[in-house]
Amino acid sequence: MLRALGAAMAMMAAVPAVQAAAPAPRLAKGLETGEWELRGRGEGGARRLCVSSLSQLLQSRHAGHACKNFTVSDAANRLVVTYECGAAGNGRTDLRVETSRLVQIQSQGVADGAPFAFALEGRWIGACH
Repeated sequence: MLRALGAAMAMMAAVPAVQAAAPAPRLAKGLETGEWELRGRGEGGARRLCVSSLSQLLQSRHAGHACKNFTVSDAANRLVVTYECGAAGNGRTDLRVETSRLVQIQSQGVADGAPFAFALEGRWIGACH
């Protein structure tokens, strides 16, 4: 009996432990980090963006600016924020999450002294290159 128990333990020690894969990094609202394709509604062109922070989707017209945010509404699948970026302008963005890899974004405001308004669909493409 002791010999059988010793053999079983030796076999278990010889089998490499299976480690669970680390979960993919996530943004707020469960969105995937990585490369996203942003396509304007009613427009043919698209641009790609390596997203590591939710602010990149919420403040796309004010990228690189230090902005103050105010959350207007925060529901399970929707986030509405306003933000102020000093002389660079301000905006209001409505982000609706359809899945962790698909969002609808509507934004409007003022950037560099000119008004802007747009509607985008964002699709997760994969890891950033």
